[in-house]
Amino acid sequence: MKNVKLGVNIDHIATLRQARKEKNPDTVEAARVVLSSGGDMVVMHLRGDRRHVQESDVERVRQDVKGLLHLEMAATPEMEKLALQFQPDSVCIVPELPDEVTTQGGLKVGGKLDGLEKIIRNLSESGIEVSLFVDPEPQFIRNARNLGADSIELCTSKYSESWGKKLQAKELERLELAACLVKELNMRLHAGHGLDYYNVVPVARIEGMDYLNIGFSIISRAMFVGLKSAVADMKRLIQ
Repeated sequence: MKNVKLGVNIDHIATLRQARKEKNPDTVEAARVVLSSGGDMVVMHLRGDRRHVQESDVERVRQDVKGLLHLEMAATPEMEKLALQFQPDSVCIVPELPDEVTTQGGLKVGGKLDGLEKIIRNLSESGIEVSLFVDPEPQFIRNARNLGADSIELCTSKYSESWGKKLQAKELERLELAACLVKELNMRLHAGHGLDYYNVVPVARIEGMDYLNIGFSIISRAMFVGLKSAVADMKRLIQ
């Protein structure tokens, strides 16, 4: 297995804090633990409804933590402005619905996309690497490349939710074929959504995988073993 890198999403550290509107648990402290425990990149999703991560979280992590920051965001003028302000190392543009519990599948990259293309161009010109979160479908991947995206993050939700070896193998094959296309197009390959300690290894073994971005399962495990151990355990699995 190649040296697949780990992005750790710390959104749900902020979720716990927001339950009481207190200062703790602190996202800056969480980011430092992630990076000192084997995580290669801190991931944060600044949602329109601010249900967990706030602008101040992104700003403080960017200013006070030495390490890579990856910002997940919707393709809106508000988020484009904030990304240009905070200057994360990279962004992933994701679909976002007001009432969803979590992201529901990838971007449907097709049709009239002038607005998305403009956002990608503006972010790229600012020196920010741009990824699009898409389902493992060739059309979406090609369209993302044509729009100017640098990277693809394959949505692994169907793989993660599949029951039984046959269905899981089918979804894994879809990811493998999509990954081949991503690398043929000379794009960086990320994957994530629903990955945990029991299903992550086959995805980590996909040829050309650069980053796995994982959050909920790591933060859930951290409640019992601590964040340092939870991150280190996941890093060992994907290597």
